[in-house]
Amino acid sequence: MSQREWVEKDYYAELGVSKSATADEIRKAYRKLASDNHPDKNPGNKAAEEKFKRVGEANSVIGDPAKRKEYDEFRAQVSSGGFGGFAPPGGGRYTTTGGDFDIGDLFGGAAGAGGAGGAGGFSDLFGGLFNQGGGRGGGAGAGRGRAQRPQGGQDVETALTLSFREAALGETVQIRLSSASPCLTCHGSGARPGTSPKVCGTCHGAGVTQRTQGAFGFAEPCTDCGGTGSKIDDPCPDCAGSGVTDRARTINVKVPAGVQDGQRIRLSGQGEAGFRGAPSGDLYVTVTVQKDAVFDRDGADLLVDLPVSYPELVRGGQVSVPTLTGRVTVKIPAGSRDGQILRVRGRGIARKSGTGDLKVTLRVATPPAGMAEAELAAYDEALRAAGFDPRSGWAGSA
Repeated sequence: MSQREWVEKDYYAELGVSKSATADEIRKAYRKLASDNHPDKNPGNKAAEEKFKRVGEANSVIGDPAKRKEYDEFRAQVSSGGFGGFAPPGGGRYTTTGGDFDIGDLFGGAAGAGGAGGAGGFSDLFGGLFNQGGGRGGGAGAGRGRAQRPQGGQDVETALTLSFREAALGETVQIRLSSASPCLTCHGSGARPGTSPKVCGTCHGAGVTQRTQGAFGFAEPCTDCGGTGSKIDDPCPDCAGSGVTDRARTINVKVPAGVQDGQRIRLSGQGEAGFRGAPSGDLYVTVTVQKDAVFDRDGADLLVDLPVSYPELVRGGQVSVPTLTGRVTVKIPAGSRDGQILRVRGRGIARKSGTGDLKVTLRVATPPAGMAEAELAAYDEALRAAGFDPRSGWAGSA
């Protein structure tokens, strides 16, 4: 997500929270909206699908403390007109009270690997004006802006539903997508097999040309090659020279153990293909975890409610309890109470930060309503004979 995309997007409004919302309020708002607009709940509803994507994007920015800080400061600078000056010579970064940001990225000209930047970017726009970015002397290369950055592919959002156990243990799941992918015929080059793109003779591969107007020089995208720096004389018949075709593909998603409901998994380079071999976008998979009839969780701890009888609480005993990977015997101490939690170390959910515990909560099961009156009377009599008074020591008995 580039900073220039932040200018027109109000992620707080998208999630329905204020700019002063706490991290917990943002998290709750996102989970509710993601759940309400989940594709599984709204099959065929394009509006809900788009809303699901937008709230996921919003949460990825303001749900991350570092990105939220950068987002807030960037939008504050834009709204206050804080970009009024020129880029510093030799660089494109300004310093704000909260850190650095790249002014070149705002205009699409942030430096990439090897110093390549986009045509029409800040430095390209003013490079000719201050005679920066060109070689010495005249000629075709004098004052030429940097090469056009290839148009990368778009990010893709999708959803994945897992059972509680799959999410807790981790799973490799196959998902099927239909999106822009590298052309299989030309392998993304855009040229017919057996041929290759040629360097544009007009801009000599730079992707930009210089236009002089009076004492000023301006860089603009090359009209002959569309700013790509190359031309294709014999385009691929299947992709018409774009290097991209729409097709269905199957992707293996490795879900890490312990993934939580609403968490997003990023698969680098698995989004839409870029134009003529440019880098692909990323794939973001939002995980929905189904409820389980037996288990719940608290972070890495696995939670289980264990039904027991009253005699088992009083006398104690041993009970077999399920875990994610089998069963374990739990010892109930004599004299236990309803709601008491027994802990079994290391039998919870395994994550990178360590394996949690199994927490077993004792829950007294109520005898059936049809239990014989004589049996209940005998039980009550036995308690009285033993001197048991349920209200002994109770402050309200006086």
